[in-house]
Amino acid sequence: MHEFERIEKFFTPLATHAGALGLKDDAALLSPSAGCEFVITTDAITEGVHFVGNESPASIAKKLLRTNLSDLAAKGAKPIGYQLSVMLPSKISDDWLHGFTSGLKEDQERFGVSLLGGDSTLSKGFIALCITAIGEAAKGTALLRSGALPDEMIVVSGSLAESTAGLKLLSSDSDAISAVEKAYLTERYRIPNPRVSLGPLLKGIASSAMDISDGLMQDLTHLCRASLLGAKINFDHVPLSPATKKLYMSGFLTMEDIVAGGDDYELLFTIPASRADQLPALSKQSGVPLTVIGKTHAEKAVYLDHKGKVIHLTHQGYQHF
Repeated sequence: MHEFERIEKFFTPLATHAGALGLKDDAALLSPSAGCEFVITTDAITEGVHFVGNESPASIAKKLLRTNLSDLAAKGAKPIGYQLSVMLPSKISDDWLHGFTSGLKEDQERFGVSLLGGDSTLSKGFIALCITAIGEAAKGTALLRSGALPDEMIVVSGSLAESTAGLKLLSSDSDAISAVEKAYLTERYRIPNPRVSLGPLLKGIASSAMDISDGLMQDLTHLCRASLLGAKINFDHVPLSPATKKLYMSGFLTMEDIVAGGDDYELLFTIPASRADQLPALSKQSGVPLTVIGKTHAEKAVYLDHKGKVIHLTHQGYQHF
């Protein structure tokens, strides 16, 4: 099956938005809702870097789409659709494409988005995939990294380090947790859970926000630099699932794994202390656990505290280069 037959068979059924023009043109036509502006983000994943390579094509598709939806959630944006570029080696079969597009279809239905277009090309030996996701938010309401002020609370959603634990378990083992817990953590590495129910609710409450993709400490540093301030994180307050906590207590995971490991895709945000009483209702409405883990300060330094001592890390988070 040649390129255009593949597009027609596998990708055109995903182009459900009218602006996608049925993928019969080389562009999409979009207009934001009245009073809104577009929020646009791009993320790419490659074989051997962001996924091991033996995952199902459906799980690869879901990870690709969900990492982008996480960025939209961090801006408080409602997702609309996405453009997809696939760079595939010649070994990729139609069965692989069927699994890949089936995964996209499932998540399109789950998150209410549509394929809007993209590109496909041949790669020399490995899979490379890129999505540009498009959402919208009321003008002037999108959450930014630059809005934090000193003496605000730092909050994270969900539990951290589950993806890091899952990745480590793929190449090594631990008897500190059960087979069911291992399966849960490895699945958390393969398929993230973007907090799309939480992001839009943060508007008017959070002063700044971003998602955690490259490690808590590194991404918090990005937020603090944008806001021209610093922060202190209390390690004992960092939320861990029971399985992750067991791995930490057994020594399988280090403190650095927990605060510098990547692929959490949880939301990190700041709120004024006067709004602390809104967190329980916000958690209940979104269905997402929320935990206060630290505080911002005027000093332009970000550090980790553990039992009253500053912890010096050898690295802050994941870097590609």
